[in-house]
Order: sequence, then structure tokens, then C-alpha cells
Amino acid sequence: MKKAVKTLNINTFSSLKMEQREAVGLLSIGTFLEYFDIMLYVHMAVLLNELFFPKADPHITGLTQAFAFCSTYFFRPLGALLFGWLGDQIGRKSTVVLTIFIMAVCCLIIAILPTYAQIGIMASCILTVVRIIQGMACTGESTGSELYLTETTKPPIQYPLVSMMTVFTAVGTMAALGIATLVTSFQLNWRIVFLFGAGIALVGSVARTALKETPEFADATRRMKRAFEQANKSSNLVDDNYIVQEKVKRKTMLAYFFMHCTRPICFYFAYIHCGNILRDSFGFTPEQVISHNFILSIIDLFGLIVLALLSYRIYPLKILKVKLAVFFIFLLFSPYLLNHISSPLHVGLIQTFAVFFAFDEMPGVSILYKHFPIFKRFTYASVLHALARAFMYVVVSFGLVYLTKYFGSYALLIISFPLSMGFAFGLSHFEKLEMAAAYCPRTQTHEEHYKTMTT
Repeated sequence: MKKAVKTLNINTFSSLKMEQREAVGLLSIGTFLEYFDIMLYVHMAVLLNELFFPKADPHITGLTQAFAFCSTYFFRPLGALLFGWLGDQIGRKSTVVLTIFIMAVCCLIIAILPTYAQIGIMASCILTVVRIIQGMACTGESTGSELYLTETTKPPIQYPLVSMMTVFTAVGTMAALGIATLVTSFQLNWRIVFLFGAGIALVGSVARTALKETPEFADATRRMKRAFEQANKSSNLVDDNYIVQEKVKRKTMLAYFFMHCTRPICFYFAYIHCGNILRDSFGFTPEQVISHNFILSIIDLFGLIVLALLSYRIYPLKILKVKLAVFFIFLLFSPYLLNHISSPLHVGLIQTFAVFFAFDEMPGVSILYKHFPIFKRFTYASVLHALARAFMYVVVSFGLVYLTKYFGSYALLIISFPLSMGFAFGLSHFEKLEMAAAYCPRTQTHEEHYKTMTT
């Protein structure tokens, strides 16, 4: 690991151009701020739901909390469609600037929003709408940042750099959990935190205006215009060019969708479901659950960093195959483990394993992006990602509530087993696409790429 880190630092980052380094810095900070703002409410929901929603019986309260959690994800496909279209029409740069600015405005509204006791149900409605807008903007942010780096860097450094966007989402989540812990432990004014988040997000949006458009997107647009000009045609006919009209294969869309369905079950199980076990079985208070999850987020962050660094030395799709195999074995034993929990330590160990070996598309996301047409990449990638997340967070958050009631600890296996099969299908499909494209992540030669894929 030390050798990998040393090689990555000395030989790779020094080879990046200055504008590439600036882009990595600006996108990383922006992604951190975006997820800090959006996850701040998620991890403070135990406190804020009591302020902005009417009190009801425990069952209704649980459904209300599930809806508040899902609302952020349920409308993401609409945001993905909007920001994906913008990203493919006006460019990656403008989109990533716009998304973080929207997040800053939403965070500011939450900070100054009156509570339910002050304005009644209007507070609940406004908060829900703001959370929906946050979720829509967040989809454009995450996909935009990853696409920007995918189209401005080359393998193998492309893999860890794009993966670092996921790392910074975890940093934002961890920071939100840390702030939530401080607020609940010392009874600080939570509004100050949201004001702070809005301020730094606004600064981040201004800083991102210094970014340049990605070379791949700019060059593709320029090549089409030049071709039309040489043919004495108007450059307005760019939209009729065959490159723009290139179709996305249905099997590729399905594979991409399945590979993005798996992260929600890992996140919800580790942070929400196990948090409920700590609360219901071991008498943890909401403050203790938040503090416990903060420690878990540090472990989660460490695992993501390790994967990002390994992707520079090991082909990412190979890493994904190992993650899938390890997590599948965990699933088979999960009912037994959950039925024999006797202390909070056991819960913590299960959570640690779940976040460390969670099977998802990281660190191979940049490989997946490359198999979408350049002028449809942002739209299709973001919409499919958002649909997968929205569908699965609804299934997981509501499904586990009812499946656990009837099937106990086997509920996790019931949901996760078909997801594992879908992920395996998606991974196999993209491996075949890589072989067919003869795209070598290191040398650009067909022979060495074949050796890389089969070794």
C-alpha cells in the first residue's frame, strides 16, 4: 500500500497539468460541500423531524421519517434529466457550477425556515420541497464531477481521480455526522450549521467558474461544426449529426442500472437499519446512534480511500469482482449473524464489514461512463443513476420495515440476493465491452490490454 501511495503521489500527480490539478481541487471541494449540505439533514433527522413535522403515533412517525429520507432520492431522476440535458447541451462546466449554487440556496432556506410550531404544515411542505430540490441538484453534481475528470484525464490516473469524488462524498457525509454529533451533544443552534453550509457552498460555486470545459466534450463539438462548415452547411445542423444521434445500447443501460442499485442497500443497512437495532435492542439514544454512525463513517471513508489507491495499481473491474464475491459470502451468513447479536460491539463489527466491502460501482465508474456516447453520456448516466437510487431507496427503506416484520433477519438476504445477481450481470457486460473495445488502461495497445483483462 505504501508503495502504491508513493507511486501515485510522485510519478502521477506531478505529471498532471496545472489546470487539471485545479480541476481536481475545485471539484473535490465542491463535491464535499454538496454532500455535506445534503447529508446534514439526513443525519440530523432525529432532531429536525420533530421540529418540522407533526407528531403522530410511532408507526406513522416511522413512515414519515422514511418519506423524508426517500424524498431526497425519489425526485432525483427528474433532476438527472434536467441537469443531464444541460450537461450534454451547454457543457460540463456550467452544470457543475449551477448545481452547487442551487445547493447553497436550499441550505440557506432550511437555515431560516420557521418550525411547525410557528407556521404549521407549511413548514413541512417547504422543507420537503427544498429536500427534493437538493436531491435533484445532487445528482447533477456527482455525475458532473465524475464526468469532468473522466474526460480530462487518462488511465491509470483517471481511476483514482474519479474515485476520489466518491471519497469526498464520504468526507462530506462524515463531516455532516461530526457536526450533527456536536449539535446534539452540546445542544448547539443547528441553524448556524446550515448557514455555514450555505456560505461555503456559495464560495465553491464562484470558485468553479474558473474551470474550463472538458477537452473531450469541446473537441467533439468542434469537430462536428468543422465538418459542417467544410460541407458548406450551417453549424446549427450539429444536432442532426450521426454522432449526436448515436444510440445507447439497451443492454448497456440495463447493466449500468443494475450496478447502481446495490449501494443503497449497503448504506441503509449499515447506517439506518443497524442504527435502529442499536436503539431498539440496546437502548441507544438518538445522540448515541449519531455518534456511533460518525465512527462508522470514518471506517467507510478509509475503505474508499484504499479502493481509490488500489485502482491505480489494479484494474478496477477486477476490484469490483473481489468486492462482489466477498459481500456475497457475507450475505449468506447475514441471517445467522443478525440472529446472534448480543452486544453493540457485534453490531459495530457487522456495520464495519458492510461498509468496507459494500459492492457498488466504485472504483470502476469512469470505465462505465466511457461506454456511453459523448453527447448522451451526461443524460443517460445521471438518469440511470438517479432511477436506480430512487427505486432502491424506496424499496429498501420501506421494504426492510415490512419484510423484517415477517421474515426477520432473512429480510436483508431477500432484497440483496437478486441485487447481487444484477450486479454480476452488469459487471460481466462491461468486461465484455472493454474487451471488444480493446481499450487498454495503461498502454493503449490491444495485446497488453488483453493480457491485463485476462491475467
